[in-house]
Amino acid sequence: MSVKEMDSLQKEFQMSNRCEPTKYKNSFHTYEMFEVLQSLRKNEEFCDVKLQTDDGTIIFGHKNILVSATYYFKAMFSNFVESNNYLVNIKELNSTILQLLIDYIYTSEIMITEENVQVLLPAANLLQLNYVTDACVDFLKHQLDSSNALGISRFADLHNCSELLSKSQAYIKKQFIEITKCDEFLSLSSEELINLISCNDLFVPSEEKVFKSVLNWVKHELDCRKDFLPNLMKHVRLPLVSKQYLLEKVVNEPLLKNSLECNGYVFEALEFFVLKSVHPFTIPQMIRSTPRQSGSLQKVVLVLSWSPTAKKSYANWYDPFTKLWQIAPRTIKSRETAGLVVIKNKFVVIMGGNSDSQTVEMLDLSSQSPCWVQMVDMIVKRKDLGVGILDNCIYVVGGYDGTKYLNNAEVFDVNNQKWQIVSNMLSKRNSFGVGVLNNLLYSVGGYDGSSYLKTVECYDPSLNTWAIVAEMSIRRAGVGIGVLNGAMYAIGGINESSVLNSCEIYQPITGLWTPITNMHLARYNPGVFILNGLLYVMGGNNRSVILDSIEIYNPITNTWSMETFSTNGNQIYGAIVVDSPPHFGTLCTEHKQCIF
Repeated sequence: MSVKEMDSLQKEFQMSNRCEPTKYKNSFHTYEMFEVLQSLRKNEEFCDVKLQTDDGTIIFGHKNILVSATYYFKAMFSNFVESNNYLVNIKELNSTILQLLIDYIYTSEIMITEENVQVLLPAANLLQLNYVTDACVDFLKHQLDSSNALGISRFADLHNCSELLSKSQAYIKKQFIEITKCDEFLSLSSEELINLISCNDLFVPSEEKVFKSVLNWVKHELDCRKDFLPNLMKHVRLPLVSKQYLLEKVVNEPLLKNSLECNGYVFEALEFFVLKSVHPFTIPQMIRSTPRQSGSLQKVVLVLSWSPTAKKSYANWYDPFTKLWQIAPRTIKSRETAGLVVIKNKFVVIMGGNSDSQTVEMLDLSSQSPCWVQMVDMIVKRKDLGVGILDNCIYVVGGYDGTKYLNNAEVFDVNNQKWQIVSNMLSKRNSFGVGVLNNLLYSVGGYDGSSYLKTVECYDPSLNTWAIVAEMSIRRAGVGIGVLNGAMYAIGGINESSVLNSCEIYQPITGLWTPITNMHLARYNPGVFILNGLLYVMGGNNRSVILDSIEIYNPITNTWSMETFSTNGNQIYGAIVVDSPPHFGTLCTEHKQCIF
């Protein structure tokens, strides 16, 4: 074909194919180039630098490649005397590790092992190869266990690996009991041990474990460590050990008896128990009587239930975030229903619940090993009562005493540990709801012995008087009450015609009740609690059916969502939010079923 014919064909092609310019990229180009460069380096071809370690090992390379990978080599070949040298000495760096790092620069791959990681990480730090450093940190994080956590923590601190240091220290605190069984623990310095046992978030099932670990550490090298004991005991929270352990183990420990300062900490703990026996709702404000927080101040829910078949009551902890359950201390007396309140997020008080019961129990969550203790009885026997907290005083109203429905009320002052009668409600009420709003106590709905109620009355403690406020739209007994964002919610209930799934809200500003979206299920006598701006309705009944679900109300969207669980035939009648007790979660079930 002649030149003229070719020109003509080209013009014709350009006229008929008007394509936009297109960029193409070979994704394998860089990889293939570095494969060639690595091969050249291995064969010592076109290399312009030799790196020599202290043991005389020579590693070949290309300056441009090394400079492009790390600022360490850029600075070396730009400013230092080595910039024009063909042979460069790399001091105090293991030749095998340097070879690994140079290979990484050319291949982007590196093999990290238990044997090389402790040398590889500081070398990667020196050469400013951040990816390798991060990879070493990640490797060590996954190697953490009780036998090496203390060593990894020291290593991380030495090499300024803040992420690894934080991770290892958190692991040590979480696995403290297992750590104390390892040889590394006994090799701690006194300063390291003090730093550990002084942590507020140390995860221990009881303070007895801390005390025992300190004694084990001291006795391991008694002659040279016994003088550290007073400084160590300063950080052991002896008031949190059980009274029995204090009297049997601590008081009689010879090492403590021989130290005047240690004796002082023992006497402090004994005084604490005396004070608690006189004022059970008091927590002395000193660090040694403050429970360790195990890492967080999370909220959990104490759930109470009744087994109609076993005729027993049960208590469980429920974590709404993980959906896990844990067995809680069982009450001294089994209660079919009960009044349930919490004081200062630390003291749970339960009362009444049976027609022959005026007993009261308290669960001290500030204790390292919480258990229910008997409190002063109410003045009146009450079942299906209403309770509320105003200014750390417990108000108990209404209910049924086995013969009649009640309108009387009484108050318990936690400071003087006494019950006192206050003004009667205007109506007799049984199986009703109680809410506290703006320092006023509201009694909502219920049953008076002859009819279901929709009336609501309000108690003002400053005046010791009750007053009628707006009625609900329908009659409700067994109604759940929740107070959220300055408003009071009436949830479900039962009346002469049906079990209810309807709900309504009382706004004190307007003084009116208005409806909200219905729940998915009708239910009465549920447990109701508020958490993180949401309203939770747990369990309850639908006539003869015991419900095994939680409904969650979002006030912003005016919608309900629902989750299910197994109650094993037990009826949940109470749920209350509290600060997590010491070390909640150590015994949580791995499944998402109740453990009633």
